[in-house]
Amino acid sequence: MPIRNNPDSPDLDKPSLPPRPMVELQRRGELRVEKFLEAATEVFNEKGYQAARLSDIVKRAGGSMATLYRAFGDKEGLIHALMERSIHNFGQSLDELANSTLPPELALEQAAYRMVEEMLTPARIACHRVVFAEGMNQPELRDWFHAHGVQPMEELLSQYFTRETEAGRLYVEDPARAAHQFYMLVIGGVILRSVNGRMSPDDLPVAKENARSAVRLFLSGAMPRN
Repeated sequence: MPIRNNPDSPDLDKPSLPPRPMVELQRRGELRVEKFLEAATEVFNEKGYQAARLSDIVKRAGGSMATLYRAFGDKEGLIHALMERSIHNFGQSLDELANSTLPPELALEQAAYRMVEEMLTPARIACHRVVFAEGMNQPELRDWFHAHGVQPMEELLSQYFTRETEAGRLYVEDPARAAHQFYMLVIGGVILRSVNGRMSPDDLPVAKENARSAVRLFLSGAMPRN
């Protein structure tokens, strides 16, 4: 059966990222930036985005408010930096899937493990909590995260399913829709539970086992027909 892409999938223009001041490149500056990001992750997770104060972050990280402003501009710049890093790390797991020569059942299982590992990092949990809590009040932040952090990942999955179906190793009628379904089946529950505090990085072994089961369930409907 020929592969068809989902005609209902919108081709949205990706929101542009507001410019952020250049981060100091000296080693000392790099270490300070890392400390700011670590402190911001902790404060966002503890207090939420709205209640978090830059002074709290500076106090925990050390350094000065001037250095923080020079590196990130403001609180929104900090959360953008966390989002960018998490998106990059998550994207690497799917890049490995795209280049994998393993059978789909092994390649997808490994990709699912890497996906849940990133979903349960404190930084990713902080990003999701901000997007969930502030999505209505700051739709541009929510839409940026979706356009840069969700949509490209589903596109990579769609390309993988297209390739594997054309090679006869999978049977996927609609790669775009299947990509969304796989994404949500593997990590949807992890995102929801980590956002509401019912799952933490300590639950990674359970999350990986759930991901393994999700991959098997997905493949039960996606293996080639005899």
